[in-house]
Amino acid sequence: MTSAPVERPFERPFERHGAVRLLGVRRHVEQPTALAVLLAGSGPIDRDGDGRGLALGIQRQLAEGLAGHGIESVRWDKRGVGASEGEFLTTGFDDLLDDALGVVDDALGGDLPVLVIGHSEGAALAARVAALRPGIAGAVMLSGYARSGLEVLRWQARALSGDLPRPLRALLRLLRTDLERQTEKNRQRLLRTTGDVERVGGARVNARWFREFMAYDPRADLDAASVPLLAVTGSLDLQSPPEDLAVIAARTGGSTRTVELEGVSHILRSQPRATLRTYRVDARRPIDERIVPLIAAWWSDLCDASV
Repeated sequence: MTSAPVERPFERPFERHGAVRLLGVRRHVEQPTALAVLLAGSGPIDRDGDGRGLALGIQRQLAEGLAGHGIESVRWDKRGVGASEGEFLTTGFDDLLDDALGVVDDALGGDLPVLVIGHSEGAALAARVAALRPGIAGAVMLSGYARSGLEVLRWQARALSGDLPRPLRALLRLLRTDLERQTEKNRQRLLRTTGDVERVGGARVNARWFREFMAYDPRADLDAASVPLLAVTGSLDLQSPPEDLAVIAARTGGSTRTVELEGVSHILRSQPRATLRTYRVDARRPIDERIVPLIAAWWSDLCDASV
């Protein structure tokens, strides 16, 4: 009889300058074929993939699904979130990369092939890790992109302008307010900042993260990475451009497979139409049933090809 997967506490000690103690869980299975390092999307996200006011559970569901295919996983609370040390509001994009690299380095010291699986912001980090750590067995980008973070935010502003409630669109027209122009002003203001935290529109914002996120363009890393890559984006994604799959497919690094999932949103749920307004309701349902089998089949094909 095969025993059920078991989750045990995971701790990443702070050994390098500027690093912090990260806490999470590692999901163990019998006779594993790989260890997946799971990288969450943007914001103060915990080990399960839940944020403030929106419990998406993406990393937890990935861990559970992958365990059924013999793939172990490790996931953790971001800096300043849950049980992990640090302060999230001053955490930069480069800090998150450093944390991911630390966990990957620990994993590479074990006896299992290492996969890096990232969602949204985590997908961009996965591309960076793939270029910097050629020893990993492969990388997966879920709801990822292939343009600078600044270009992504501009694309989002255009995509989301059509998702506003009709009364709000009418009010903006009445006030002669150009939403894209206003958000661009905020982005340029953030790019001119120098501190970790700044006030924008009366709210304290992690300016350092925004500057580093907007500056990073994964295209060079995608070309530099020699490891196999799987990229999966939903056709109804309003936060990462589905058309970027073509750019990822054309990378000059290792073997690449791209999949556009029909009727799937940025948060990996099925939707009848593209909108962010149903996210809270959508989050009550599991991630699309096609995602984990896609990852598992891709990994199985890589294992078969290496025999």
